[in-house]
Amino acid sequence: MSNPSKRYLSATKKADLSQPHLLDQAIEVLDQMEKVKFDETVELSVALGVDPKQTSHSVRGTVNLPHGSGRKVVVVVFTEKPEEAKSSGADIIGLDDLVAKVKDGWCDFDVAIATPEAMKKVRSVARVLGPRGLMPTPKAGTVTDDVNSAVQAVKAGRVEFKMDKTGALAVILGKRSFSPTQLVENALVAIKAIVGVRPDGFKGRYIRRMSICSTMSPAISLDNSVFSQL
Repeated sequence: MSNPSKRYLSATKKADLSQPHLLDQAIEVLDQMEKVKFDETVELSVALGVDPKQTSHSVRGTVNLPHGSGRKVVVVVFTEKPEEAKSSGADIIGLDDLVAKVKDGWCDFDVAIATPEAMKKVRSVARVLGPRGLMPTPKAGTVTDDVNSAVQAVKAGRVEFKMDKTGALAVILGKRSFSPTQLVENALVAIKAIVGVRPDGFKGRYIRRMSICSTMSPAISLDNSVFSQL
């Protein structure tokens, strides 16, 4: 394991990171940390209390961030009617040709959207798209007949989150260049979305820990009082 940089060590001294912070305080601490030369992504990390081995405890969803994600999202559309999707704003549109490229290992995009009819062919590359989190699904709103609305929602700042095998998940909240107010508002909407997909019938502590960090910063733990702001 590499030694932490002087910048990283300096960031850890901006506040007592062993203690949880109120949401606005956590964002303020992050804002005080030294920035790097690129615009870092800010993420919310959540440790869930569910059992990831139980399929009934699966946690997955989407959230429309009020201030967007700050990311330039490359969207591909799998459809049997490419002409109808040209006005959607998607970066790449096709079906047989796209499926063939994916089979060859091409995955240079961030979000894949497919029509229900096209899914018959898209399923043939599920083993390629699935592990990368790129497989279109109805639950994420990426399998739909309304391609235009789906593409526009993604471009406007809709992001997807999915629990991993350890029972943790991460949600993009924006960029370091966002104002503290924008990050707080995005975080509140994201947390509300995570709470909203709590598995039916689950008993126990759903959210165990939450923290916020940027690409190059240490994590800042959040106090549970954030739920009173939802």
